[in-house]
Amino acid sequence: MSDFSNDNGWIILLKAVFVFVFLVLNVLIGIWAERRIIGRMQNRPGPNRAGPFGILQSLADGVKLALKEDLIPKGADKLVYVLAPLISVIPAFLSYAVLPLGPQVRIPFTDIVTPLQLTDMPVAVLYILAVTSIGVYGIVLAGWASGSTYPLLGGVRSTAQVISYELAMGMSLVSVFIVAGSMSTSEIVAGQQSLWWGITLFPAFVIYVIAMVGETNRLPFDLPEAEGELVGGFHTEYSSLKFALFFLAEYVNMFTVAGLATTLFLGGWRAPWPLSAIGDGVLNTGWWPLLWFTIKIWLFFFLFVWLRGSLPRLRYDQFMRFGWKVLIPAALAWIVAVAVLQGVQQFTDVTRQQVLIALAVLAAVFLAMVLFWPKPKEEPAQAPGPQGEFDPFAGGHPVPPLPGQTLPVSRRTRERVPVTAGAALPGGEPVGTESPPESGAGSGGRSERRSEGEVHGG
Repeated sequence: MSDFSNDNGWIILLKAVFVFVFLVLNVLIGIWAERRIIGRMQNRPGPNRAGPFGILQSLADGVKLALKEDLIPKGADKLVYVLAPLISVIPAFLSYAVLPLGPQVRIPFTDIVTPLQLTDMPVAVLYILAVTSIGVYGIVLAGWASGSTYPLLGGVRSTAQVISYELAMGMSLVSVFIVAGSMSTSEIVAGQQSLWWGITLFPAFVIYVIAMVGETNRLPFDLPEAEGELVGGFHTEYSSLKFALFFLAEYVNMFTVAGLATTLFLGGWRAPWPLSAIGDGVLNTGWWPLLWFTIKIWLFFFLFVWLRGSLPRLRYDQFMRFGWKVLIPAALAWIVAVAVLQGVQQFTDVTRQQVLIALAVLAAVFLAMVLFWPKPKEEPAQAPGPQGEFDPFAGGHPVPPLPGQTLPVSRRTRERVPVTAGAALPGGEPVGTESPPESGAGSGGRSERRSEGEVHGG
């Protein structure tokens, strides 16, 4: 791991402030960039009034939110209502504490050399997963504490969504731990000096990218905020700075998952191949790596924006089916494949390069199977046929009939239907010539009296 022996209290404080400012600046620029990029995709200018090219629009929106009236619903749990935005935004910043932004650097105007990383630990990646999982409690508690139905539904949806896609995200990282032999972020970056694991572990990389979109509640997976169904999601009842904190947490989480993907799959702060060979790796020293790290996380941010401007929102059942029936089984199968190949390397004479080549071949086969696997043929729908009467309260609660089943016909409906040979009741039940006992006696008596009158009167 990196050497933090030269760090003292003020250096740690300086690094913490640097990480905070780095994230806030990226968020401010990211909000403006997203609106400009989507504007160009939709053939409109986007923000272009506040400052040159509208670059100050994010700052103006922040000031506007701060000056708005802060309302608290009458039926809200005030303590939880106020704490929920803080629970969402604080873990988003804490995740960057263990992400390496660069190698050993010299602090300007001093002779102190320190890693461009706040801290590291042997289980740094597990720390990130644990901290980011806490953030969902802010969303759930915000929906519950608002005292309103639609925010509560948005919070419940978020709970199921995070459980589903955090499983797939965690499983996609297991193959990285197996190959790297460590969970330390600095050691994982050091292990990608010759080849990025986004290439050799490509299926895990794809699974992680899909899961990180679902984890951050971004289109096409922004089900907790489906305004067409839930009005506005878990933050419907929030305004002013509390709403701004949810807004900030969403964008910081986007840069957090992008930074984790960069660290685990794209070589971290290391320059890409043609640039890394210049001057015997001079571009991987000093402050240059911070530039490469920033470019990589912005490539992921552009992917987020591109998806938002291109894809429609999924249905909730499609979203959950994809997470449980596709991503999680695929991640499990890939873990088994990587573990088997890693075991072969350890107990045989196979070299690491051969194992990486075998992993690349498996990744290509996996991708080909996903793209070209034939879809199951849909069975032709069978014409519904009578299968007897259906009891809608058989299970203790009302349920609709299945195709081919008929609802029972009430006595009142039977009395209203004319008693004619060959006729059918509304439920599809054929009727004979005999009438029901209640109505048959009366109608039979009237027929007899009418016949007797005709005979005697004639």
